[in-house]
Amino acid sequence: MEEELTPGGELQFQTEVEVSSMAIHRNLLRLRGFRMTPRERMLVYPYMANGSVASCLRVRPETQPPLDWPMRKRIALESARGLAHLNDHCDPKIIHRNVKAASILLDDKFKAVVGDFRLAKLMDYEDSHVTTAVRGTMCHIAPEYISTGKCSEKTDVFGYGIMLLELITGQRAIAVAWLANDEDVMLIDWVKGHLREEMLETLVDTNLKGDYVIEVVVQLMQVSLFCTQSSPTERPKMSEVVRMLEGSGLAKRRDGRTGRRRKCSDRSSTIYTIQILILCQILKNCLGQETMLEFQKLILCQISYLKNCLG
Repeated sequence: MEEELTPGGELQFQTEVEVSSMAIHRNLLRLRGFRMTPRERMLVYPYMANGSVASCLRVRPETQPPLDWPMRKRIALESARGLAHLNDHCDPKIIHRNVKAASILLDDKFKAVVGDFRLAKLMDYEDSHVTTAVRGTMCHIAPEYISTGKCSEKTDVFGYGIMLLELITGQRAIAVAWLANDEDVMLIDWVKGHLREEMLETLVDTNLKGDYVIEVVVQLMQVSLFCTQSSPTERPKMSEVVRMLEGSGLAKRRDGRTGRRRKCSDRSSTIYTIQILILCQILKNCLGQETMLEFQKLILCQISYLKNCLG
């Protein structure tokens, strides 16, 4: 990577060298070296043969097949491990601040590593946040960061959740007007709208032509909804996201870590809808279409009744 020397570029260069030197992990892009001249700054990184996740999703060659679902789940898990190392295992901890599909790079075996540390911030463990000028990519930035300038590890969690939606849908975080037949909308709003209409299957990347595992889609969708909650305190830590994707933390997160009965929120309602959709998908091959639709309506009515009773 080579950049012309500018005041802002100098700061980003120094940040990337500092962070890359501190953060050593198999799922983080490793800095091999750097060079400074009076006019230029150069960073040396390993060659990532398959580019970024964003390029694989949207600008891949016609001869290259789309990322399949096992590969997408592995990318989700490996990138989560890299971010968890930044947030939870570096001292001081590192806030990436620009998590998106374009920041996740793939080597020749499609192993995922987190790169692009130019906007990263260091934060002491005793601090709950750091206040900075807002930086990042539109529609990947957490709402509290936009409104207050305060970023934390939960800022990265939000960006990661948006990246998961990109993995599922193959779409950008904005500019999906051609799908919505309307003005440009944010990907997260488009997804939630389809979930409310019980249209989970219409969200999946059309390049896969139906070749996907519905259970994997549901798992990634559930994790993304947890990560993109509006309140940072309600989002999981990246280490918890790793456990969810490994299969040991998702049910616990759904039920609530305290075990106390909680009033159903919009997010909980969406999770319930996803769970019903996967059940209906499994039954689709066992029942006639008309019978399956009647069964789906019955179950949804029962869940609505239970939520009203428990709320």
